[in-house]
Amino acid sequence: MNTFKRYFIEIAFNGTAYHGWQVQQNAVSVQEILNKALSVILRQNIETTGCGRTDTGVHATQLFAHFDLQEEVQPTTHKPQPTTYNFQASLNSLLPYEIAVRRIIEVADNAHARFDAVKRSYQYYIHFEKDPFRFGLSWLLRDKPDMELMNKAALIIMEYQDFSCFSKSNTQTFTNNCHITKAEWQNVDGGMIFYISADRFLRNMVRAIVGTLIQVGRKEISPEEVRKIILSKNRSNAGASVPACGLYLTSVEYPSRLKIRKME
Repeated sequence: MNTFKRYFIEIAFNGTAYHGWQVQQNAVSVQEILNKALSVILRQNIETTGCGRTDTGVHATQLFAHFDLQEEVQPTTHKPQPTTYNFQASLNSLLPYEIAVRRIIEVADNAHARFDAVKRSYQYYIHFEKDPFRFGLSWLLRDKPDMELMNKAALIIMEYQDFSCFSKSNTQTFTNNCHITKAEWQNVDGGMIFYISADRFLRNMVRAIVGTLIQVGRKEISPEEVRKIILSKNRSNAGASVPACGLYLTSVEYPSRLKIRKME
């Protein structure tokens, strides 16, 4: 007789070399690499379920996935337990340097990395001067946009919930409604960072929002014109998607009942 235990796994990755998180038929993804490594160490076929998906070239400082480990009631052979430090170290040694396992947490068997997530946060990085140490990790923008105007437009975006205008077409989502709780630009040394948090995000949504806000910052459109773009529900009216290299999934939060506490 077999039973299973469910685990959450927290990872971080540099997405430059990968075609996003989700398994692809003809391209290498982070999920594919992680599944293979888990299957080798645990000596059974492991398929993870992620908290969402990321586009090609997008990075993550925190992404959660869950997987099930089939276990015998009376095991005849020793298998490594995912929650032990040795298991995490072994898994990290098998994974490429762009992917790192932060934690592995045993959870209830009905816990779900995607559907139980209550908040997701992204950051988008921009720099203004050529910097080899930011290449592939931030977007080089030659002309500094007006951050005050962009923050006015960001506040307007937070007034709405239907973001069809920022969504990739033909995504087969049940709804394009999202509840944004934070949207703000901040200056940093040599650049800017856009912070955005919501209960969920549509495909390509953050990159399309940033592209639209950059238009505002360049004074190509006014902050008030963002209202018309949102109400149009038409992707062609919004700005172009900015490059993936500057985008990071930085935080995924879960209800307290799952006991997925933030790392200190």
